[in-house]
Amino acid sequence: MQALPSLHRKTLLITGFCLAAAMLWPNSQSGHIASVGNRIPLELDFSRFIPQHGGEMAEVVTNAPSFVHKIESGDTLSALFSQAGVDQQTMYKVLEADLNILALDTLMPGNRISFWTDEQQQLTKLELHFNAARQVVFSRYDDGSYEVKEINVPGNWQDRIVSGAINGSFYRSAEKVGLSAGEIQRVEMLLKDKVNFARDLRAGDTFSVLLKDQFVEGESTGNSQLLGISIHNGRNDITAFQDADGNFYDENGASLVRAFQRYPLARAYRVSSGFNPHRHHPVTGRTSPHNGTDFATPIGTKVEATGDGVVKLVTNHPYAGRYVVIEHDSKYTTRYLHLSKVMVHKGQRVSRGQVIALSGNTGRVTGPHLHYEFHINGHPVNPLTAKIPMASHLDKKQLLAFKSLVEQRRHIMNLG
Repeated sequence: MQALPSLHRKTLLITGFCLAAAMLWPNSQSGHIASVGNRIPLELDFSRFIPQHGGEMAEVVTNAPSFVHKIESGDTLSALFSQAGVDQQTMYKVLEADLNILALDTLMPGNRISFWTDEQQQLTKLELHFNAARQVVFSRYDDGSYEVKEINVPGNWQDRIVSGAINGSFYRSAEKVGLSAGEIQRVEMLLKDKVNFARDLRAGDTFSVLLKDQFVEGESTGNSQLLGISIHNGRNDITAFQDADGNFYDENGASLVRAFQRYPLARAYRVSSGFNPHRHHPVTGRTSPHNGTDFATPIGTKVEATGDGVVKLVTNHPYAGRYVVIEHDSKYTTRYLHLSKVMVHKGQRVSRGQVIALSGNTGRVTGPHLHYEFHINGHPVNPLTAKIPMASHLDKKQLLAFKSLVEQRRHIMNLG
């Protein structure tokens, strides 16, 4: 039989000592201590017998946030910083670092914010947890400024089929079988030129939607992508399928996404600062990306939506000024910063070429201009050179591959 490890021998010795002490403990007859039921507990210190891991324990304590909060309706950023014991000057430094991502403006109820502070109550790290697939982390530099990093986890995607029949409005019918408000909005926006959802659909018409949902380590992130739609309306089938290029076409290969405008302005203005993801700060030498294109526009210049979409956000930022975010579908998003006046509201549908705002010089700027950003799958691209959807048909070779994809997806949807 192998010798017991040192820790085991010590544990057995301690156990034996405890049993012996219990047997010899004075009882009520000896007049020393009350009965067993009222016995005073004896605290034994086992710490000197157990191997210590001081470094790891210290690391765990150090890495624990000093303040964690789950976002609730009505929360304000200044109040959260105050609750965390972090001053407003630091909050503005964080907001300055957030200029390229604008993540703090998108916090929603259910998201989580965590603060790490040192002994001097200086903010060393701030983490925004949107879901298991996306976090944004701010870290303090030695000079008191902050860097920001966006963490995106690809996760796993699983197909989901949602089918149903029209009973009342399309919205209520789709909601009843499990589509979210955002997913219904995407369907309606994609097919708005094909069907009038208020007038064309009748009770008994059927629909089927194919999506894929994102999971990270078995946890749903709430992110979904639309892959296919089929609405049977009387004798007609109205369809939309996402191709490998990320754009949507009907089953015959005709594009369902109208072309974007290259410019968010009615006429060309001088580009005062171009898109540059690797721009270096002239003083610090750190990478400070310029995620958009700046147009030198006079205050009050009309700003146009570059594509059909839904206004996702209208807000005011100390550094970005007044700005608007438009979601064109699950793949494309545009941003318009430093506006003097906003002419749309959150949740409003807009069309390509519609005037949504007037340019200005709000926020931190050196002069009047429009800062315009184009994002594909959450990543900023150069709006003047990026491949963006153009209303057209697929060519013969592309159409052959697309029809094969449609056949596979129809089969999956039929199984649903």
